[in-house]
Amino acid sequence: MKPLTKFAVGLFVLFGLLPFPSSAQVQRIVIGPAISETAKILKSITKSAREAGEAAEEQLYYFYGERGFEPLWISNVDGTWQISPKVASLTGSFAKADELGLISADYSLPEPTIMSAADAVAYELAVTSAALRFGLDNYGGRIEPRSLSSNLDISRPRPSSEALFSSLGEEYPGRALTALAPQDREFQALLKALKEFSVPAPVVQIAKGASLKPGAIDDRVPSLRERLGQPTAESSPLTYDTKLVDAVRAFQASVGLAADGIVGEATRDALNRAGHVTRDQILVNLEKWRWLPRERGTYRVEVNIPEYRLWVRRDTMTVYETRVVVGTPSNQTPIFYDQIRHVVVNPYWNVPASIARAEIGPQVRRDPGYVARRELELLKGGEVVDPWTVDWEALPPGSFPFAIRQKPGTQNALGKVKFLFPNKHDVYLHDTPERSLFSRDRRAYSHGCVRVENPFDFASALLANERNLNQATLVDALGPSERWFNMEVKVPVYLTYFTVRVEEDGTIRSFADIYGHDATIARALARTLP
Repeated sequence: MKPLTKFAVGLFVLFGLLPFPSSAQVQRIVIGPAISETAKILKSITKSAREAGEAAEEQLYYFYGERGFEPLWISNVDGTWQISPKVASLTGSFAKADELGLISADYSLPEPTIMSAADAVAYELAVTSAALRFGLDNYGGRIEPRSLSSNLDISRPRPSSEALFSSLGEEYPGRALTALAPQDREFQALLKALKEFSVPAPVVQIAKGASLKPGAIDDRVPSLRERLGQPTAESSPLTYDTKLVDAVRAFQASVGLAADGIVGEATRDALNRAGHVTRDQILVNLEKWRWLPRERGTYRVEVNIPEYRLWVRRDTMTVYETRVVVGTPSNQTPIFYDQIRHVVVNPYWNVPASIARAEIGPQVRRDPGYVARRELELLKGGEVVDPWTVDWEALPPGSFPFAIRQKPGTQNALGKVKFLFPNKHDVYLHDTPERSLFSRDRRAYSHGCVRVENPFDFASALLANERNLNQATLVDALGPSERWFNMEVKVPVYLTYFTVRVEEDGTIRSFADIYGHDATIARALARTLP
């Protein structure tokens, strides 16, 4: 393949990532005549691609056509090829791409060995390709999330073609493309952490074992003392005494764990992880910040799965915050964005077919009375079926040809209220009768839905913009019958997966990669190297 064709093909493939306007929109651009030999070659390439019928290539044609197909980055002055100073702006930004969590080598340019107009066009397209790739990566990240997991159900955001191409025309295009990065406070704080990163000193590791409770005698106590900077107890060095318990409580409070003084799995992991935010963790979380939409709504709900927390925010202000329970590693809560549209009081729980077949069905086959005790209903063709009338012995092993739903009531798995944002995952926010789970530090116990600790307090914050619906309306509706309420103002909800957070005071906190997404993303980022 000739160099010119190679660069052109690479550029056109890249353009397929962009959200380009329709031909009806771009045809209003006035196309100037191609006069120079360089312009004629560039017009020929872009015109051929445009005639292939691809919107991306059509936009490339109009971009260059508006300037008479004259190159942007190179020109011929009295027979001498000259590189535009704007290229220096680009290469300067490319050289600092690592500081943005990107890879400088991804945007390397060939040496401008230009002997002919064809060479000039090849170089022109190489620069444009690198600039556009830098802009795309800086804006929306380097990886398409859905290519990694069906539970990363979000699209890599893309800048508008207008924003991207107008950046190329700026006096300092490198600076303009750099400014396409997210401007969120935490993203910028992570960039600062990346720039200042140094490998932390190792911390003393606490060995696995049974939960360490106050007063216990354990071989791990000396390591715990050393980890927290506590002096050795001369008389009873293996005793988990009051002073050490107080130090553990202070540590737990500092990292957002229940300050109960018990060194369980979550506290031990936090002790072993503290101070060990790696460069890869920062890079992975920068990538995930780039996946967020730039416009997320003035009033919104955010759930951070590894943190087991939910917030209602108005702009940058937190209106409400509470604990949540999320899906187990085998029944993960997916990462996606939607809008809360309905609130349902006294909900039925329509049991997912997988749970009905694998968990409830076998119990019903063994004991049909299980249905009444758990306030369930068996359904066939929409009709309720008495489980005692079913000839269970006649059904093939493992067969369960019924739907199941749980009636409103004290045993209902969804509790007294649920908040719906209809989606293909059938995931939503809801109450739960299992209140004790909220006191645990690790709260990954659901089948994928998000359980909210104080659902009616959450409802009060969620419905703040509603004219005819509030917490009192929902409380008044409590009873034996399911009641649906449609929201006038849909509230965006974001189910996110950030394992590194930066507090307002600059404190960096890390959380366990409970689903393994970070490891997957880190491997994918490494594979994007050329």
